[in-house]
Amino acid sequence: MSPVVPSGRFPYQLIATDLDGTLLRGDGSVSRRTRDALAAATAAGAAHIVVTGRAAPWTRHVLDDLGYEGLAVCGQGAQVYDAGQHRLLTAVTLDRQLAGVALAKIEAEVGPLYLAASRAGLDGDVIVGPGYAPVGKLPATPFTDASDLWAEPLNKIYIQHPTLSDDELAETAQRVAGGFVNAVMAGAGIVELLPLGLSKATGLSLAARRLGLKAAGTIAFGDMPNDIPMFAWAAHGVAMANAHDDLRAVADEVTASNEEDGIAVVLERLLG
Repeated sequence: MSPVVPSGRFPYQLIATDLDGTLLRGDGSVSRRTRDALAAATAAGAAHIVVTGRAAPWTRHVLDDLGYEGLAVCGQGAQVYDAGQHRLLTAVTLDRQLAGVALAKIEAEVGPLYLAASRAGLDGDVIVGPGYAPVGKLPATPFTDASDLWAEPLNKIYIQHPTLSDDELAETAQRVAGGFVNAVMAGAGIVELLPLGLSKATGLSLAARRLGLKAAGTIAFGDMPNDIPMFAWAAHGVAMANAHDDLRAVADEVTASNEEDGIAVVLERLLG
């Protein structure tokens, strides 16, 4: 599943796939059909780049299990990770002063937030504060002292609210603090504050440039609002059947769900 030099035998030179809710099924696996379709597309000349909201420490084991040796865009675009060499090629961190101002503005609008954060680096951990409900089975370290949040460089901060929905919280955060951070909804229970201007599109453009590829030759697959910038960058955006309504609204097409080999359905059609 590692990228190969494009030869023009496939309609697109680059396939960009989100992980959770897109390439991965609910149990964290990738079906044999989807593996075979991606292998056929790369053999026919396309490169494959994984583009995920997960930071590299919570992405690399998935890529290792897949035998994936190409580039991966991690942390909502903050990191470009070389899976074959197990090293970070680029990394962006959150400005802690701007993030602190952003949190203050959001809490002034909606009241106290529950907080977690992803620390930078290939071995950075996720730290979780009081009241925050972690999503999924990714390992996390609890903290109780607010100063611990800022003790090390961060990729992003996660926020939750006791009554607001994810969509309401993300919209409010972007509205009141959008001049300091970028706020995105990346999944159920996952609202993130990112470095200003950062998105999956910025990370994907960096990774694509390293392969000599462009947006005009890219097809992208995703399921959540954090994939919207990636769809805007790519030539063709494909939303999964299980995708958030906001992403479906801007998609060029909607395929089957991640449980029903939605990526394979599209790739098989393009392969003829």
